[in-house]
Amino acid sequence: MFEVGKFGLVVLVTALAAACNRTPEPPAAERAAATPPPASTPAALAVVPAPAPSAPSEPSASAAAPIASVLEKGKAAARSKVKRVIVIALENHDADEIYSDPVNAPYLHSLLTQYAHAANFEDELPLEVPSEGHYVWMEAGTHHFSDATFLDDSPPSPANSTGSAKHLVTQIKQAKGLSWVSYQEGLNEQSGACPIEAAGFYTPKHDPFIFFRDISGDPPSKDTAYCREHHKPYSALERDLQGELPSYVFITPDQCHDMHWYRGCPEENPVRTGDRWLKAELPRLIDYADKHDTVIFISFDEGGSTNKLPFIALGSVIKPGYTGMEHYTHSSQLKSIELILGLPPLPSVANSNDLSDLFKAGSFP
Repeated sequence: MFEVGKFGLVVLVTALAAACNRTPEPPAAERAAATPPPASTPAALAVVPAPAPSAPSEPSASAAAPIASVLEKGKAAARSKVKRVIVIALENHDADEIYSDPVNAPYLHSLLTQYAHAANFEDELPLEVPSEGHYVWMEAGTHHFSDATFLDDSPPSPANSTGSAKHLVTQIKQAKGLSWVSYQEGLNEQSGACPIEAAGFYTPKHDPFIFFRDISGDPPSKDTAYCREHHKPYSALERDLQGELPSYVFITPDQCHDMHWYRGCPEENPVRTGDRWLKAELPRLIDYADKHDTVIFISFDEGGSTNKLPFIALGSVIKPGYTGMEHYTHSSQLKSIELILGLPPLPSVANSNDLSDLFKAGSFP
């Protein structure tokens, strides 16, 4: 057999290591004298050579590819344990109206004991600004743009829309592997598949996406293809739950079920009407969330008489029975969705708190 002396073996190992762009392992005697790495340190990272004083040379093409692949996989794995966010938007109630009313909101109160809610969630807009500006804020972290400011509840039009592309679903559109859809309850032929017109209990002011012209067209149109592809009537959700929902789902109940109340809604406390709807609809969504790495945010657009809003987070990654005292806003909600989906926070929300306090350790983002 072919034998290699001690010196020849060292030369051979060194040459092989250089070819792989790696530092050769020291002799056994030196390894035994070295301090072992902590038990929690992965074996692949146990020995890290000290950086040279000069800039290191680039790895060879054969070494760079697997390194880049490992780094990319690590980045994706670190992004989030949550793969999907569902937002359900409700209407016009102060935090105290929900948190302190188990009579009219018994189902919501049962969720408070199972999941986490925010006790210090504040509306960033004054009370005199109606719904529309708040929904636009959920999407863009502001209601003011260079070409439009949303101060009333007018439907989309050339004058009441913005050409800004600095908003969440356009970030999603530009990102690889992400998708979105808006389920709006009450859509019909009058509203259009791109629902820029009111119809029955559906109203455009509660659909944030149609006020952005890169979604609804320039000018906004009921027939804009991209908008139609990303809007569905709420009735389509039951079928869609049998498959895979998009990365970001926005659900707007109609003006009865969102606790808003509207002429023709049941003659009862609107909180009770909305609570009944949630009791009927949420269990299947929670079941889906638990099986598909999904978190659900129940968010209110504005208060009735104060700026303190209810906010409830649901899912297996959420702290059970937890009351969060951190200061949150709709900007916090938007920033958290971006972080969960691996998107860079928009400048408008970059300095806002995220919702990490509501999540179990290691589950956010």
